[in-house]
Amino acid sequence: MNFSDFDAVIDARTPAEFAEDHIPGAISAPVLYDVERAEVGTLYKRVSAFEAKKVGAELIARNVARHIKILFCDKPQTWHPLVYCWRGGKRSGAMAHILREIGWGAQTLPGGYKAYRKWVVQQLEILPRQFDLRVVHGPTGSGKSRLLAAVARAGGQILDLEALAAHRGSVLGGLPDRPQPSQKMFESVLLKELAAFDQARPVYVEGESKKIGQLQVPEALIARMRAAACVRLETDTETRMTLLLQEYEFFLKNQGNLYRQLDCLVSLHGREKVADWKALAARGAWREFVARLLSEHYDPAYRRSSHKNFVRLADARAVRIASADEATFARAAQAVLGRPELQPA
Repeated sequence: MNFSDFDAVIDARTPAEFAEDHIPGAISAPVLYDVERAEVGTLYKRVSAFEAKKVGAELIARNVARHIKILFCDKPQTWHPLVYCWRGGKRSGAMAHILREIGWGAQTLPGGYKAYRKWVVQQLEILPRQFDLRVVHGPTGSGKSRLLAAVARAGGQILDLEALAAHRGSVLGGLPDRPQPSQKMFESVLLKELAAFDQARPVYVEGESKKIGQLQVPEALIARMRAAACVRLETDTETRMTLLLQEYEFFLKNQGNLYRQLDCLVSLHGREKVADWKALAARGAWREFVARLLSEHYDPAYRRSSHKNFVRLADARAVRIASADEATFARAAQAVLGRPELQPA
């Protein structure tokens, strides 16, 4: 599906349907809102299709008129939008018909969102196999996300799964200002990212588990990652603590949220150890708190899973991270990209 052939993609479904998943970049212009769709559906079941269609037509005409006035009134006659609804039937058909009557070249998506979703699933089974992935490894706090960002600034291709999933991948990985998207929305934006890559160049990605927060990484992608060549970050403990305190600063300001997340580890480590960690946080002993979490939880977990899941990690190229400053990661990015002439002597 090549959506770039259109000047705009319009989602005519309800706001709730749009919130769960939509074609990335689509404009939400519902022909029926959630309550209205429920009202029409109830009429259809309890009274008759005829009565439901009368009420539905009135609501659709009113809503489309509002969208034309607010969203589309400045569009030129050459404007060429694609409109879709759930199955590509009545809702998108009604909007597209009105837009065409005005003079715009509106088209509908055959099969609607349902066909789009099927295509996304199919593409995520095929596309990951076509890339030369390079997986960045290292224990928690080693700077993997920072390195990916530096690689991107240096012109490399990166797939930042944690950014797409709005989660940093650990028990403390939830972001305070960004809820995770739905699984379907995650897969939509993931496919958009993959489709934009140049397959002739490597793509760098962080070594993740099958789940990032509540979201599942598609099976074909995780399989490709686990068979890929690896880069291993070697970062000393002091630098790791500094990086983690920078990245998780919001927990320092909201200890109640931190304590709730730590409670998730009681089943693994027992109440006494978790209480010890909380006591360190309560008195502001943040570097000791982070050091304890690393040595007692994160590092053992990394050692158990990394070599078992990533078969080429033992042969990984090592890249040293000696400090938390931006220049260090810029140099590391050049090393990862294989530009020795730009690395320090």
